[in-house]
Amino acid sequence: MKISKQGSTFPEGTPTPEMLARINGQSKGSLKAEDIYVFSVRLCDDQIDRDGERFAREALPELGRLFLGKPGIVDHNWSAEKQVARIFDTCVEQENGVSWLRAWAYIPREGREELIRDIETGIRREVSISCSMGKRSCSICGGEPGACGHRRGELVQGQTCAVVLSEPRDAYEFSFVAVPAQPMAGVVKHWKGGEEMELYALVEKSGSGQAMRELENLKAMAAFGEERRESLRKEAVRMGVALKLGPDRSELEKMAAALEPQVLEKLCRGMRQKLEEELLPQTQLGVDPEAEMAGEAYLV
Repeated sequence: MKISKQGSTFPEGTPTPEMLARINGQSKGSLKAEDIYVFSVRLCDDQIDRDGERFAREALPELGRLFLGKPGIVDHNWSAEKQVARIFDTCVEQENGVSWLRAWAYIPREGREELIRDIETGIRREVSISCSMGKRSCSICGGEPGACGHRRGELVQGQTCAVVLSEPRDAYEFSFVAVPAQPMAGVVKHWKGGEEMELYALVEKSGSGQAMRELENLKAMAAFGEERRESLRKEAVRMGVALKLGPDRSELEKMAAALEPQVLEKLCRGMRQKLEEELLPQTQLGVDPEAEMAGEAYLV
């Protein structure tokens, strides 16, 4: 993930007077700047994500409006105790031909020191969003995905086929996650200065060999986790098709893509058991337990 270091942003996570006014529009009391930590989040963009989907560029402004006032949570766990932040402002930005939705969120400093430290150090960085879109269409022909004949990921005259999401209906939350569907989604880190640096460059600049080794280890673990998740997704779809759990393969793929690895593990385990039960040999005639004990029962 690219870390943007922009000198024009607020220093040390302290809100400007304009930001504080918007934040107090969300809160019931009158909060002070020193009581609040603010940070910027890249919610989504118009590029193809890991699920073979992308948001329509023209949908981003409305999606931003819908996200105003929505909470930031952890692992898409929709419970009150998992709410850790609140969005108070959004805007659509463009960079190198990419349009993306930026959101500003705030956190009360008291009692959230660990979360703020995780954001500052880059531990809490990747995010994922939950929203409702009214239309899904094929990027190649504009038809219904799965029914038009084009498949996600295939090249058609030099263009990668994807599912385009448009007509936003509602926005629910953004969540800190380990692996977001959109590779670039995450906390936009603010530093003093105007240069941009990759995470590797930051570690190299620190001169810490231990930090570089830990970074390489984290990279390897993340790659392994993503491979495992993709394997579980494919297995869930294959078994779902065999068990006839969905209307079509594309819908099963979408369902599997939205699940976290732990949920996928449990789902695959349950479907394996179900398939094993259905594949067990069945007798045409029932077996009398007493006859079986007497050695007189036969499979027919």
